[in-house]
Amino acid sequence: MGQKNVYQLIAEKMPAMSKSQEKLAAYIINNPNTVPFYTVATLAKLTGVSEASVVRFAVFLGFSGYRELQNQMQNSVQMQLTTRDRLKMSSQVYDDSNQDIYDIFKDDIANIKSTMENLDSKAFLDAANLLINGKEVYISANRSATSLGLFLQYYLDIIIGNAQLLGPVENKPEQLYRLNEKDVVVGISFSRYSTSTVNMIAFAKERGATTIVITDNFLSPLVPHADVVLTASSQLPTFFDSFV
Repeated sequence: MGQKNVYQLIAEKMPAMSKSQEKLAAYIINNPNTVPFYTVATLAKLTGVSEASVVRFAVFLGFSGYRELQNQMQNSVQMQLTTRDRLKMSSQVYDDSNQDIYDIFKDDIANIKSTMENLDSKAFLDAANLLINGKEVYISANRSATSLGLFLQYYLDIIIGNAQLLGPVENKPEQLYRLNEKDVVVGISFSRYSTSTVNMIAFAKERGATTIVITDNFLSPLVPHADVVLTASSQLPTFFDSFV
């Protein structure tokens, strides 16, 4: 179900909605570029309804829960939002009060819960075994995800001793010239995906290496080049990402 169809569905079902559902429907239709990045808690706060009402609204529309509805709305807007758009979102959701400090923590907690609830434990264990058995492990993480790459490389190097963090492939294309089917390449990138990371994973796949991708959803451009996909929620209505 595409984004246009989601909004059509909402409009068609409005006559059968309760008052709280009508409030949610109106807000979503009037804010199509920002709502897809709101957590349940944020959307509930902005519309003046309970978090349970937000979840029930998604189920009322025919989705398994809010996460599925959110993913559908995100599909056509994720790559279009600029930093300016996200700065505007921040001012709409968070102000300068002390309470908003706690709201950001709550949104991070919501991301952790969403990641936990959607964890594919088999894929997680497969990734761990591949990392342990790989001859060399290379990590590609650029832009804001660089911090995640550094964290992963630091601890993998302590545990298995053969992890390397790659720089942008455009700067050092020779970094992977010895790459082969015995190696593992991990790509980490979230919405506003790094072209360099996508290209690195695609090249690794072409060379026969095993590829592990850590990203936000299965529509990520890294996924077609991955042997194993691990997804993590990273939604904050701000110009920066949540990497908890």
